[in-house]
Amino acid sequence: MSGMFDTSVEVDRPVEHVFAYLADGRNDTEFSPRVQSIEKTPDGPTAVGTVFRSTVKDAGVKTSREFRITALEPPHTIRWTEQSKNLITAEGGYDLEPLPGGGTRVRIFNELDGHGLGKLLVAPALRAARKDAPDFGRRIKAAVERS
Repeated sequence: MSGMFDTSVEVDRPVEHVFAYLADGRNDTEFSPRVQSIEKTPDGPTAVGTVFRSTVKDAGVKTSREFRITALEPPHTIRWTEQSKNLITAEGGYDLEPLPGGGTRVRIFNELDGHGLGKLLVAPALRAARKDAPDFGRRIKAAVERS
């Protein structure tokens, strides 16, 4: 079983600034409380093929995650896919649209997919993600505007 959640938020920063911030997945710790730590390889600017490895805590359980950047089209599109072998994995991205006055509309989305026992867990995980999506968008907005 799989399913998707998404949300949109308007950020009071130019699209280039928002793109640069979100393309550096190491910033995830600033707006995602579940991300405990994150590393990037290789060093240098984020590009297609860049990998972000993180430790996350969901429902009290720590897991290791590995995401690979699959598309990067400055300053509008960021896509990733999870390479980890977890019960629930994600594939998603950001779509960025410049707004009149210099702001940016950010659409955040993820498709969650259950594997093995994760097929039973993906429905409650999706409900939780959908419930949190508006707050997640607000946390991204606040973090980008602080940067």
